[in-house]
Amino acid sequence: MSREQFSSPQDSLQFIESMINKAQNRFNENGHLYLLWGWVIFACSVLHFILSYWNISKNAQYVWFLTWGALIYQTIYIARKKKRVRVKTYTDEMIGYVWFVFIMLMVLIGFITSKAGAWNIMYPLFLVLYGVPTFLIGVFIKFAPLQIGAASCWILALASTFVPYQFQVLFISLAVISAWVIPGYLLRSRFKNQN
Repeated sequence: MSREQFSSPQDSLQFIESMINKAQNRFNENGHLYLLWGWVIFACSVLHFILSYWNISKNAQYVWFLTWGALIYQTIYIARKKKRVRVKTYTDEMIGYVWFVFIMLMVLIGFITSKAGAWNIMYPLFLVLYGVPTFLIGVFIKFAPLQIGAASCWILALASTFVPYQFQVLFISLAVISAWVIPGYLLRSRFKNQN
């Protein structure tokens, strides 16, 4: 950019600061959404198991509608956070794309397995998917607990194929504890220490 393209010295300083921030790739992950989704998915999976295993409800799958509340909260949270953030880093952009792909794949796999009547492989496939954004974001932000959590998702995906379908949902609860809840608390601690 040439000097004439800045309307004020403040514009020039903001441009320089944005370049520095992008270069430094500032750490701004506070773990809040990992904790939100980890605990919501944990609660839904355990509740689903309890309701279906003990025949408390014939429609135990409806507990997953609780995730809509979490999604609404997340949308508001992200919108407010975007207003406060001055610079969007390259890592922030990549993380956004990773989560977008994750959501699209979850929807597609859910639709395809239900259409094909392949319920017995749905949870193992979801576990495989849980590991993908968790691993990639762990690499992007250089945070090993997320990478370890991703590996645990993949191990649990394999293990879940050896148990009856009704118990596979419990593997989801184990996966989110190791992949999102524990790293979420560690991210919160790291965020507080660095900011």
